Amino acid sequence: MASERKLRLKTLIMVLALVVCANIGDLTMKRGMTEIGAVELSPVGLAHAFRLTLTNAKIWIGIIFLLGFMASYMTVLSWADYSYVMPVGAFGYAMLTLLAVVFLHEHVSARRWVGVMVVCIGVLLVGRTKPSTTETHSMEKAAA
Repeated sequence: MASERKLRLKTLIMVLALVVCANIGDLTMKRGMTEIGAVELSPVGLAHAFRLTLTNAKIWIGIIFLLGFMASYMTVLSWADYSYVMPVGAFGYAMLTLLAVVFLHEHVSARRWVGVMVVCIGVLLVGRTKPSTTETHSMEKAAA
């Protein structure tokens, strides 16, 4: 029972890290791409957008946070079930919607907010289950 509590805490901390990194990465990437403007789908337009992208600090900050997301995601999947991590990580979509309203001044319709609430209810339901239902990591330790 104590090991299950420890696993749940460790998993939730890593999921929180991946949600924070993904949200900050996505927001700064959006801000950076807004500064660059619409990308023209032509060889000249793509080359111009590529040059602007390479020199935009917000895009680089976004890339760094998205690398943090990927590292957190890979780490948590090494011990927790995918069927747990993905739904619990979906809480990030709710956070991202709220952050888009606050920082990007986007309008979110009532229908979208209802969808966000449905996602949050699903996250709460999945979060109350065991992070790992497979015994592969326990069997590997026993075999070693």
